[in-house]
Amino acid sequence: MSALLCWLALVLVQGGPAAVIDAAVANGIDGGVYPAAVVVIGTGHRILHARGYGHFTWSDSSPVPDPDSSLFDLASLTKVVATTPAAMALVDDGQLDLDRPVQYYLPEFQGVNKERVTVRQLLEHRSGMRAFLPLNERAQDAAEARALVLNEPLQAAPGTRVEYSDLNAMLLGWIIEAVTGQPLDSFVARRVFVPAGMAQTRYRPPRALRPRIVPVGLWHGHAIAGEVHDQNAARFGGVSGHAGLYSTGMDLARYAQLLLNGGIADDSVRVLSGAVIRHFTRRGAGNRALGWEIRHLDDDASTGGQLSLDAFGHGGFTGTSIWIDPQRDLFVIVLTNRVFAPRTGRSITRLKEIRARIADAAVELRDEVCAGVAGPC
Repeated sequence: MSALLCWLALVLVQGGPAAVIDAAVANGIDGGVYPAAVVVIGTGHRILHARGYGHFTWSDSSPVPDPDSSLFDLASLTKVVATTPAAMALVDDGQLDLDRPVQYYLPEFQGVNKERVTVRQLLEHRSGMRAFLPLNERAQDAAEARALVLNEPLQAAPGTRVEYSDLNAMLLGWIIEAVTGQPLDSFVARRVFVPAGMAQTRYRPPRALRPRIVPVGLWHGHAIAGEVHDQNAARFGGVSGHAGLYSTGMDLARYAQLLLNGGIADDSVRVLSGAVIRHFTRRGAGNRALGWEIRHLDDDASTGGQLSLDAFGHGGFTGTSIWIDPQRDLFVIVLTNRVFAPRTGRSITRLKEIRARIADAAVELRDEVCAGVAGPC
């Protein structure tokens, strides 16, 4: 038996799946992967585990993160917590056609073959756009950065390959703004966050909230909180389709439960239709759905081996992740600040291993808690 399996067996004997989760997260802190973490696990109707671990920084005198109140820089989770549900809502409302060319909504999106790029291909990451541009270095302001993205030539013919791209999400954000006539942050707050009960989720948190924001960087030895980590999002003033969003573990749990419950929030308010959720989370090319990743049988690096192949989710560079499994009626949220002065190399690889342990234990926890429950757990 491998050392990892021996460790898991020991923890299970000592305290069951909840103890496995606690030990896995503590292992990441002790190993220098991150100083702070929040884990929230639940079903469509109940929270099974919600706990904060460690401290905001490597100092034991800094705050302990709290699932209800501590705000994390979500990084690329912005794509699936803000931009994707905004697009889903517009499809529901009959205002967005996924198969229209991007140029229909953004006429300034010009270049060879760009007339063939559709909104759907942006969501699938099959547009042919490159993965990344250092806009913070090449542009002096948001207008110049936007122009660079809109004028960037395609790297491949539309629809021919999957290339995960921040630029796709930026374009989606601008399409949402063009359709609604509202800034992205205003629209998604009104149409998704408020009716879903996600009162803490926002772009550009005000200075008054900074004591509750888990820091992701250091400046001359001082922890920086509330300044978005993604420099391209910063160039756009902190609001972009690809990054910039902040949220808490419990707000993300509300969002996960919304999706597991067919688009209906806790107070019986319908935010999204079940049909649009199923459409956006259905497996497409490879391990992509529309905006979301889908669990791949050959890649359990961060999802473990127990989530079903219907599970969909996403990760963020700062150390955040969300996975939702409609077949198992389960969600697993892991928020960390692994970019805050990590004390180990390969921090992202180590974090993926920890996430996998948590996900496998989450399945065991759900089965344990819900075994004797009649009806939805």
